[in-house]
Amino acid sequence: MAALVGRRALLQFTDSKLGWSYLASRRYVCSAKSFNSPAGLGALSRQYSSEAKDELVVRYLDGEDKGIVVVGINRPKAKNAISRNLVKLMSEAVVDIKKNSKVRSVILCSLVPGIFCAGADLKERAKMHQSEVGPFVSKARALITELGNLPMPTIAALDGAALGGGLEMALACDIRVASHAAKMGLVETKLAIIPGAGGTQRLPRVIGVSHAKELIYTARVVDGAEACRLGLVSHSVEQNKSGDAAYLRALELAREINPQGPIAVRMAKLAINQGIEVDLSTGLAIEEACYAQVIPTTDRLEGLAAFKEKRRPRYKGE
Repeated sequence: MAALVGRRALLQFTDSKLGWSYLASRRYVCSAKSFNSPAGLGALSRQYSSEAKDELVVRYLDGEDKGIVVVGINRPKAKNAISRNLVKLMSEAVVDIKKNSKVRSVILCSLVPGIFCAGADLKERAKMHQSEVGPFVSKARALITELGNLPMPTIAALDGAALGGGLEMALACDIRVASHAAKMGLVETKLAIIPGAGGTQRLPRVIGVSHAKELIYTARVVDGAEACRLGLVSHSVEQNKSGDAAYLRALELAREINPQGPIAVRMAKLAINQGIEVDLSTGLAIEEACYAQVIPTTDRLEGLAAFKEKRRPRYKGE
């Protein structure tokens, strides 16, 4: 049962899409069993604005799935478009997740059937003064950069369209999973602009320069199967009746990650992310430095003991 701090006048409901039962309120909701901030605040919640209380749902899973955090975007009327408020909510959630050493993986998904994220909120953008556009794009870019810099593995579950900034968010994740029917593309050139939240940099690194240029120049949209062929997503799955096939596959991947040594996984991510940007010699030095971080850990000794005793290791992230 989720533990809440503060006022308890809450609306309880079940999200059948993800099979969740959770509490939606004016406050950030998490599990008392799985949330443990470095400051020892336990299940203290972050207070968000009441006007958009349901736009982002963050759940810290329990039981065998403890350590998995699911971040669900929920702006059905706007097709999950990226607004000022959503950037604010997501930025605060990312900060909370980053500080939590107990988190082992993060799934970014949508609570709106048929859509992951349609990109920037163009209705809101149209009301902005020209001087406001640059700062807003900078904030969105910073959010996506922070998402990419999370120390634990991140998985984007694309059960629907991921366009423009929506795909840029997914590109910032370590792994992407899509349904066959999902549509994705960086379509900014249709609006006489370019991807402004990392798309021109991350897409070439994921699928190669030539393919990335073709997709960006043409504003082409591809389905999940084609995205998998290009290497844009790691897995493409047949959509199910409940419309959450990509989420379920992402959850399977998170469950594969969960039992592994959490410090080792974080160090592996750091070594890969930093090493891919430099020459091989420097990359090997980065790997050596990251390896040095796992040598003194209790988890490494537990792994050796479990191997010797032929049992499952019990890693604590220490």
